Amino acid sequence: MSEELIQRVRNVIANTQRIAVEKITIDSSFQELGIDSMDGVNILFALENEFNISIPDEAAKQIRDVRQMIEGVEKLLAGGVAGAAPAAS
Repeated sequence: MSEELIQRVRNVIANTQRIAVEKITIDSSFQELGIDSMDGVNILFALENEFNISIPDEAAKQIRDVRQMIEGVEKLLAGGVAGAAPAAS
């Protein structure tokens, strides 16, 4: 995974949750960051907009930490998830 991708995902999380980006590491869990399921939905919408992707609901339910989120975005950008269509503009 590229450093640019990691940084962009961290920035989205920081901006949506009003957390200092320095507190968000690739190994941070959502629990450690105080992110609940509603916060997670907001982050997912922001990521879809940032990367122009569509995150499948089933995939989203499995995400529990920053690393999983980055890996999921990376797969979608590479076209690695079946049924993942670009987000409508």
